[in-house]
Amino acid sequence: MQTLLIRPRKTQLETTAILQPQGSLTNNSVTWFIHQVNAAVMSEKHFSVVIDMNQVDSIDSAGLMAIVNAMKLAQRANKRFCLCSVPRSVSMILELTQLDGVLEIFESISELDSIFEIAA
Repeated sequence: MQTLLIRPRKTQLETTAILQPQGSLTNNSVTWFIHQVNAAVMSEKHFSVVIDMNQVDSIDSAGLMAIVNAMKLAQRANKRFCLCSVPRSVSMILELTQLDGVLEIFESISELDSIFEIAA
């Protein structure tokens, strides 16, 4: 099951979409995630898209590709795209694939709140 939260920025003119996938981002479960993240990126309501990975316990090549493709889509749409709260097991995969150097990754939602000025 995936969750989509929309948090207004302090300006109230722009919003940040925060997606919170749960469980695994694998070939068997990634379709819904792809649909939701693409919709969030393409929405004119969202200035930035954050994937809160806190409850993701595993990821495979399909999940990695979904994240990379979402990042590229966000770049083309001139939107900020980042990950936060990445568990160690997923972080190791991002490091091995060298995606940790390509993706913008934050330690926590709290860190994002201060950087993105997301209203609580």
